[in-house]
Amino acid sequence: MGNPGGTPSDQLPDVLATGRTDARILFVSMSARHPDGADAAYLEWHGLDHRPEQYRLDGLRHSQRLVSTPACRTARTVDHGHYGDVDHVMAYSFTDTAALAPFAALGAALRHGGRMQRLPSVELGVFALSGTIAAERVAVGADVVPWRPHTGAVVLIEQGAAPPTALVDEPGVAGAWWYEGIVAPAPFDADRRGLQLTLLYLDDEPASVGRALAPVLRRRWVDTGVRGLLAAPFHTVVAGEWNLHLP
Repeated sequence: MGNPGGTPSDQLPDVLATGRTDARILFVSMSARHPDGADAAYLEWHGLDHRPEQYRLDGLRHSQRLVSTPACRTARTVDHGHYGDVDHVMAYSFTDTAALAPFAALGAALRHGGRMQRLPSVELGVFALSGTIAAERVAVGADVVPWRPHTGAVVLIEQGAAPPTALVDEPGVAGAWWYEGIVAPAPFDADRRGLQLTLLYLDDEPASVGRALAPVLRRRWVDTGVRGLLAAPFHTVVAGEWNLHLP
């Protein structure tokens, strides 16, 4: 979808003056497919039970559930090492790292109440926001791109740091938020320093965008010297259509 008309928000100081995002920290959990093939049942539980509960937390600003499909897997540019096992991605945006303690406490309380299911964990991490950008054609500002309806995302995990700003010039990419890895506070205790995580928000079919981005990403890694560890398209989970996109 192109620009619906008018001046993009990021070129309108009066729009930006009314409010900017305070989402600064991203908690990411990456998982493999369900061992018994019950991915749809898991996604239904997570979408109707677990994920809504998180919004009682003062520091939560956004959440996003992504799932890979066979077509998405064939469109990956790279999935080095254990990243090859990732079929599910869950991302929560928080205001600061202090919000992670209540997040962990809520998870423990739900687990004690018999309200917890799990997928095989591949990796989790905490990342601090480095930058945001919106494609000019979408009109909405970079601050709100994650809330714009999207078909999915390309998840980039790279060793090293380089702004992905040029990637939003590619068809199907509506914008990007990127983050630097940090040391997660207890009880998570994950050290992701040295990694950059980028979410490219899509408004076209994810596998098609993933395939088109492959040569662009390979050039990026040569030109910048960063190393691609994961570059994979994922579908956004559609509420009520839990069987629509599955690994």
